[in-house]
This record gives sequence, C-alpha cells and structure tokens, in this order.
Amino acid sequence: MNEHSIRQVVIVGGGTAGWMAAAALSRYLNNGYTTVTLVESEEIGTIGVGEATIPPLIAFNGLLGINEDEFVRATQATFKLGIEFVNWGRIGQRYVHPFGDLGRDLQGIPFHQLYLRERERHPVPDISSWSMSAAALASGKFVRPGPQAQFPLDQLRYAFHLDASLYARFLRTFAEAGNVQRIEGKIVDVKLRAEDGFVQSVQLTDGRTIEGELFVDCSGFRGLLIEQALEAGYEDWTKWLPCDRAIAAACSYTGNPDPFTRSTALQSGWQWRIPLQHRMGNGHVYCSAFISDDEAEQVLVSNLEGELQGDPRRLSFKTGRRKLAWSRNVVSLGLSTGFVEPLESTSIHLVQAGIARLIAMFPDRRFNPLERDEYNRQMQAQFEWVRDFVILHYKAMQRDDSDFWEQCRAMDIPSSLEEKIEQFRNKGRIFAEGVELFPRQSWVAVMLGQNITPEEYEQVADGLDEDKVAQALDHIRRAIQDTAARMPLHGEFIRQCCAAQNPAAPRTEFAF
Repeated sequence: MNEHSIRQVVIVGGGTAGWMAAAALSRYLNNGYTTVTLVESEEIGTIGVGEATIPPLIAFNGLLGINEDEFVRATQATFKLGIEFVNWGRIGQRYVHPFGDLGRDLQGIPFHQLYLRERERHPVPDISSWSMSAAALASGKFVRPGPQAQFPLDQLRYAFHLDASLYARFLRTFAEAGNVQRIEGKIVDVKLRAEDGFVQSVQLTDGRTIEGELFVDCSGFRGLLIEQALEAGYEDWTKWLPCDRAIAAACSYTGNPDPFTRSTALQSGWQWRIPLQHRMGNGHVYCSAFISDDEAEQVLVSNLEGELQGDPRRLSFKTGRRKLAWSRNVVSLGLSTGFVEPLESTSIHLVQAGIARLIAMFPDRRFNPLERDEYNRQMQAQFEWVRDFVILHYKAMQRDDSDFWEQCRAMDIPSSLEEKIEQFRNKGRIFAEGVELFPRQSWVAVMLGQNITPEEYEQVADGLDEDKVAQALDHIRRAIQDTAARMPLHGEFIRQCCAAQNPAAPRTEFAF
C-alpha cells in the first residue's frame, strides 16, 4: 500500500450488477487494507429481464474460482448454445445464431466465403449445418467439451440461462465470504465534496452516513450517483431501438429443456423464451407507440406454454447509454450505465465488461483522468458494438404486416452499421476481428439468417479446387452431425451432472 491507495470502496445497489462487482472486488482487492461495502435496500426491487447470457460469463466465473456445477445448481440454470430467431426476416422463417465457429477456414480463406461459392454451384443446407453448437441445439442435445476435446466438439461454445435473482444471491454468499460488508438501507442523500464535486458519502433513512473513496453505482435506471448526483448525461438511442416497454412472466413447463433462447418477432416487438430448470422465463419487448400495455400483456399471456406463475411484471426503459460511465470518483455498472434490450442477451456481459475494465484501470485516490477517459472510451465502444448488432435485426426485417416493422425497415441507422451491411452485401466481407464482442461468425449468421445476401463472394475463394472444397465441407458437416447424434439430451446431462433438485442422486461427468 502507498499513500494514494484506495481504502474504501462503496457499491450502491445490489442485484446482479452489484453482487457481480462485489464478488470480483472481493477477489481482486483482497489486500488487507481495502474494504468493500455494498449498500442495498430490500424495499427496492430488482429487474430480472436478463436471464440469458453469452459465453464470456464462463471466464468471469472461472476467474472467481466458481465451480460450474455448483453455480448451475444454485441458479436453477440450463445451458445455452445460441438463439433461435422466429419470424425475423420474414413471417414463418427461422434461423439460428449459434455460439462457436461456423465450419473451418481453409488455407486462410474464411469458411463462409467458401460456403457462398458452394451455394452458387448447387443447393446446400443452411450455414448453421456447419456449426457444432447449432447441430446440438437443433436436436436438444448438450455435453460439456473437455479440455482435450477434438474437432468438431472443440468448436462448441455455450453459455447459460439462469435465474438472475438466484445468481445475485449466489454471488452475495461468495462476496460476503470474501469480507464484503452488506448494509441494509435506503439512500436518501448524497454528499459531494465542496472542493471538487466528488462523492464523499451517502446517507441512509436512519441517519447513518457511509463514506467512501471510490463509489460503484449499481442503482439501476435511476443512476442515483452517476446521474442524479453527478449529472453524467444520457445518450438516447430510441430512434434506432424504438422498443420502450417489457412485460416479464414465468410459466411452468415439462419435458427436455431446449438448450437455446428463442426470440419470436411479433407485430410490435418480440417475445423471449428462456428455459430454466424450474420454470420457463417469458417476456414481451414492445414499442408503446404501437401497442397498449394491456394488449401487450394479453399477447404474452396467450403465448405461454404452461400455467402462469405469479403476476406479469411491467417495465419501462429508454435504450441508450450514460455519456460518462465513469465520472469523478463514481463508476457505473449495469442499468446505471445504460440499456440495450436483451435481444442478444448482452446485459450481464456489459456488467462483466465494466468490472473487468475497472479492475484493469483501477484508480488510486488521485483519480488520474487518463484512466477515467480510457475506461469511458472502451465502455462506449462496447455499448455501440452491441447497439449496432441489435439494430441489425430490426433494420434487416422484411415483414410488412405492421406499421412498427415498416418504420424499422425505413429508419436511418448508424454509419458504423451501414458500412458493415454494405461490406457484406457487396462481397460477404465482415471486418470484426479482435475488437468486437460479436465475432465474424455471429454477423454472418444474422445477416444470412435475415436474408442479406452477398452479391459476390471473395475472388480468392476461386483459388481452391471446387471438388476438394466440396469434399471438405461434406466431411465437416457429417462429423458435426455424427457428434451431435451421440450427445446426451440436454435435460439428461443436467440430471446427471448439475440438477438443482434431488442433490442426493448420483452425478456423472460425461466424457466426450
């Protein structure tokens, strides 16, 4: 420790964001002199719309040393291999955005370019037929690839469907074991330092004052510190992402849980379907300018597959991001930072990304502006990459059955996304290497899935022998299908390895 080291970290708000931050800081600030305190109130509910995740969460849990089977059991989780999109593009059309690779590049040429050339020669299956995750997804199968997994199983990537409230509870236990102090109380006042406007303390309803040097704002949409106290400002993205309401509801279900999230486009928005071990999570994201709240709720309830559990919850939001995710001595995470609707399950990842960057650029009490500015630059880029990928789904919609989709098809889009679409439409090119959350294969899956067809393929693809490429593609596809056929059903894998109920039952680790 030196004289400038941070000694008091205060996290404002619990929920998924707050306890993810607390768990990570308890692990990385275990230095004997820095205290981490989390303030939350049971009176303030949490928003649990982000029950689906993407693969980077595995790395987050791994860095904390969390056992995956224990995590799955504690959060009633299931495994997720990708997202199935229904009625996106055209009514009646389905496509999959799978995790992991699409095929294999050959001699440095991207697989999808060879696929595009092959598709010109003769009819071929959908490109998802060359995805290990998509093949398992389609047959309701799952197995966890071991460290010695061979092709094609080594290409399978997965994430989780989880109960966000149970995940927060799980992380709370972890964080408190790491000496994080939780304080129950509702904040009624924020005191700023007169000399520089930094947050000095927060005051609770019972008069207690909690002082800190670094504050982490996980207070949700209201942004208690980052916005109400420091006025960081908000960049509104509703001109590109017009949905501003969501209704969430749980229902019962039986049978083998699907190892994927389903998104079904509706007349004024879309519906999510997320299978957990103990229930099915459902929600309707919609634009209130085109459908009333009551009608939206009726649409959701009428589409449920099982008995409704509890009352549907109505949520309001404004898509966008805080102009400054880090202002003075406050770093915001989760909904305090911004919100992009959960179409691609990125909410929890954006929390994870903010935590990782905070740890990498952890300040001292001098709060160097270089660290703050770099953090803000990187978080802005993260949010904009997610924004563009989600907008793509709306812009590429071809259905014409409602004014809502007509508006989405006609809207102007960010130039960064316009360039990506035109590059792909021209020669199937995707420039998304090494910097973006969504890799090349994700953009390919969504663009082809929503009928953005390249006019040509890359000329370099003609340098490979057609017959040998065709043989290679056939070999890859057959290997993937054969491997998927030998996998256990998703539900069986969970029952044998990490089921939340009947903990006394013997568990088996599948070797594959």
